[in-house]
Amino acid sequence: MRSPAASPRRPGAGRRLPTLAAGVALAALSGTGAQAAPAAPAPDFGPHVHVVDPATPGLQQRIDAIYEAQQPNHFGPRRDAILLKPGTYRDLRLPVGFFTQVLGLGAHPDDVHVIGDLRSTALLDNDNATQNFWRGAENFSVTPTLGIGNNTLQWAVSQAIPFRRMHVRGNIRLNQNNGWASGGWFSDVLVDGQVNSATQQQWLSRNSAWGSWTGSNWNMVFVGVPRPPEGEFPTPGARYTKVATTPLVREKPFLFIDAQGRYAVQVPGLRRDSVGVSWAAGAPGTQSAQAGAGRGRTVPISRFHIARPGDTAASMNAQLAAGKHLLLTPGEYLLTDTLRITRPGTVVLGLGFPTLRSDTGVPLVKTADVDGLTVAGLFLDAGQQDSGVLMEVGPPGSRQRHRADPTVLHDVFFRVGGAAPGRVHTALRIHAHDTVVDHTWIWRADHGEGVGWDSNPSDHGLWVEGEDVTMYGLFVEHFQKAQVVWRGNGGRVYFFQSEIPYDPPTQAQWRSATGRGHPAYWVDPAVTRHQAWGLGMYSVFLKPEVVLDRAIEAPTAAGVRFQHMITVCLVDKGSIEHVINDAGDAARCQGGSNTATLKAYP
Repeated sequence: MRSPAASPRRPGAGRRLPTLAAGVALAALSGTGAQAAPAAPAPDFGPHVHVVDPATPGLQQRIDAIYEAQQPNHFGPRRDAILLKPGTYRDLRLPVGFFTQVLGLGAHPDDVHVIGDLRSTALLDNDNATQNFWRGAENFSVTPTLGIGNNTLQWAVSQAIPFRRMHVRGNIRLNQNNGWASGGWFSDVLVDGQVNSATQQQWLSRNSAWGSWTGSNWNMVFVGVPRPPEGEFPTPGARYTKVATTPLVREKPFLFIDAQGRYAVQVPGLRRDSVGVSWAAGAPGTQSAQAGAGRGRTVPISRFHIARPGDTAASMNAQLAAGKHLLLTPGEYLLTDTLRITRPGTVVLGLGFPTLRSDTGVPLVKTADVDGLTVAGLFLDAGQQDSGVLMEVGPPGSRQRHRADPTVLHDVFFRVGGAAPGRVHTALRIHAHDTVVDHTWIWRADHGEGVGWDSNPSDHGLWVEGEDVTMYGLFVEHFQKAQVVWRGNGGRVYFFQSEIPYDPPTQAQWRSATGRGHPAYWVDPAVTRHQAWGLGMYSVFLKPEVVLDRAIEAPTAAGVRFQHMITVCLVDKGSIEHVINDAGDAARCQGGSNTATLKAYP
């Protein structure tokens, strides 16, 4: 995401946080965290999984050393996961850089309590966090006594930043000072005080709760949130999209230490029509932790194959075929064959952004058309030869229905170029019906190595053939044709963010069958049922005389509905002439408004 030019159009810039008492949302959970579990040997997770407890010697120095290596590691190979055992960590600072994930090992977020700071700091000058990608925090609580003041945690981030199952015992600010940020994602998060989105360009909050929310910019979406802010899109300063309940979700699995000190992975149950966090019954407006939910299951770590960089697809496939689940530890995995997930109920879980890549032209991941698969925390990187697709969910022609036990993808991220030249026709294809995608960023790189119209070619980010596919937090950027192609009936998308490609050389080289440019979001004319809420589409054309006629193209039908759309022209060239089909005003960088909104279509 590119930082917009300096402009008075900066809602939230320079606002000060009001003073709030911490802990207003859930006083009952404001203890100091559970005691450390009985000692048990940790599995061998390899050198870049750092399992620590409050008594670990030199803990702050160890964390600082990881951050020193990772904060500038924009496209490097290093990956790290910091695992916090249950207990109370006093005066601990947790700075989080690139390709770093901080995970609590408690059964409950309050089993791990950090009294100190958790922070993401802007990478670029002028407090600019629009390139703060690929970092995350999950499953612990923070009292930010060492934050930026007023018991406030600074989480200045942009895309691919999973912040899940967290308890902030104070306030949180989603940018740094007055600098821009381009996020972002909350799910299953409780903030006792205030969330200040400040200059964040867009944000999705799913199944989260807080004392209050302030801030609005372009596209702020709330799904299953019991206390969203007042106001509604497209009002400037209150561009809020609110969906009362989350229709269907299974929260992301998490690694934890049980009461006997043994490692296991908890796989939460399916929730339907849910509101609020899954783990904190008693938060304002929140359903019981088990309301509308399946019981879930606990999988001992002994049932997982723990993969390390150097493992081959053949070795991992053999373990999967034998009935093992798969846990991938941090690092890069260079594959010469496809990872195949075929047994119902299999869990594939990555720690610390494990990165799969193939330079021999093979797809990285394929799944069978079976029930209950979970793929979470993987980073898929396009290689030097076009593999056609990076990940395929269900084979072409999938026919089975999975309404009671769908495949779910959590925090699965895709990159084409940036670290090195890469190419692929389509990053993610979904054929299996009823699939749920819970946060993805699909990115054709606009900066880094191997970047250019002919250097990292890729037509599409996402292609959906399956029916009744549901997505929360769909970020797709810079692909050379339609960013999203949707051909299955019954699709539902809650939040969409897309920058169209920066680099079409000429208009003649960037045209579709329907006009100038390719839409960010295309729905097949044969589709009769499709719904989407909260869509933001942005242009950053670097060459003159390049425009996009329509940000969205979709059939006009009673069952096809789009709610709350915005287009923005971010630099001094080009335009987006219509929001959807021929509806909506133009967003022009010269000769008109650079922002256009449309509340509903049709």
